Amino acid sequence: MKPEFPDAAKRFCEQVGIRYPVIGGPMYPCSNPELTAAVSAAGGIGILQPISLTYVHGHDYREGIRLMRRLTDKPIGMNALIEKSSEKYRQRMSLWIDIALEEGVRFFVTSLGKPDWVVERVHAAGGLVYHDVTELKWARIGLDNGADGLICVNNRAGGHAGERTMRTLYEELHGLGAPLVCAGGIGEAAGLWEALDYGYAACQLGTRFIASHECRASEAYKQAVINANEADIVLSERITGIPVSVINTDFIKRSGTRIGRFARWMLSGNTTKHWMRMYYGLKSIWQLKRSSLDETGEKDYWQAGKSVSGIDSIETCETIMQRLLTRGVKK
Repeated sequence: MKPEFPDAAKRFCEQVGIRYPVIGGPMYPCSNPELTAAVSAAGGIGILQPISLTYVHGHDYREGIRLMRRLTDKPIGMNALIEKSSEKYRQRMSLWIDIALEEGVRFFVTSLGKPDWVVERVHAAGGLVYHDVTELKWARIGLDNGADGLICVNNRAGGHAGERTMRTLYEELHGLGAPLVCAGGIGEAAGLWEALDYGYAACQLGTRFIASHECRASEAYKQAVINANEADIVLSERITGIPVSVINTDFIKRSGTRIGRFARWMLSGNTTKHWMRMYYGLKSIWQLKRSSLDETGEKDYWQAGKSVSGIDSIETCETIMQRLLTRGVKK
């Protein structure tokens, strides 16, 4: 049986070289290589997250990519966080991009900066770059710097969510003429097909794939995703200094969701903002790693989006994919 996709989705699949217009979104700390490969093997494209691959799951970066290639011969992608940071971080990200290209990766998702230098390298190798955006001004920056398409992060996403709804963001951006990917709130077939019918070229899912057998997140984390409903997702500033969507667990309730006055003042300054973001970044890397793998459930610091409302079981990525495709199937 073959799903009949709208034209924009058909073009995306042809462009990326995949069967279905589904991206397994990069997640810190949940993107282990088995999960990334499983999404690709199921017909979508899994996106590797370098810090998850190396720091959380303990793989040498190149060998981690090669592990994915042994698990599937289907396309995989890479997430490049390109926000201005230390020169050491920039050099490391640059090396990771080069290694990914050497290992045959040809689809890149860039976030938090101007993607021009990534685009130059990737286009030279015949690849594609899609850029994360939450509103028109960032979309223009991405396209002006050579991005081939846009990952449109809406207000139902996990992690760093946007402020606009899926439809509002589409209406704001579709006139730019670039392929648009819906990111946020998709956990079941109805949401996927609604976005594709509205005009999106594909959907990026993160939270749904946490509740999969291939994801190495703790069973406590997966069960929390299953048990949560939309009202249980809140925005916390205390992870990175800017709002992040998390499950409103006992830990979140105890610690609160807002940062203090001093931290807010530091984040408002052009110079001090850099140091505070670095502090929050290092702190969150450790906390999220610890909480995602802790099987006791005591360190319940869990990112998730509002798609939790449609997630009620832990399944293989193949089963999840087939459930997403249940509407519009032709024999």
